[in-house]
Amino acid sequence: MDQAQQVKTITIEEDDERFVALGYIDSAWADALEDGVEPDAIAHAALFMALADLVAAHGEESVAQMMAEIPDKVRTGEYTLDRELH
Repeated sequence: MDQAQQVKTITIEEDDERFVALGYIDSAWADALEDGVEPDAIAHAALFMALADLVAAHGEESVAQMMAEIPDKVRTGEYTLDRELH
């Protein structure tokens, strides 16, 4: 299994941990908004930190391969919170 596959491999425990982590991020995001930080600035900072951590853990090429899949996921609504599910 190459590094790109390792980044994408998720176990049930990791899903649970990611849900908990999302709660922490959501709380920090709300705090920043309350302090007057613009949402775009928070988003850029969060993306930078996330990518920097992934690169440190998995390497540049692996993360670049993973990120190449993002445009299609955005286009299909995977990151749209208020979409209608059928």
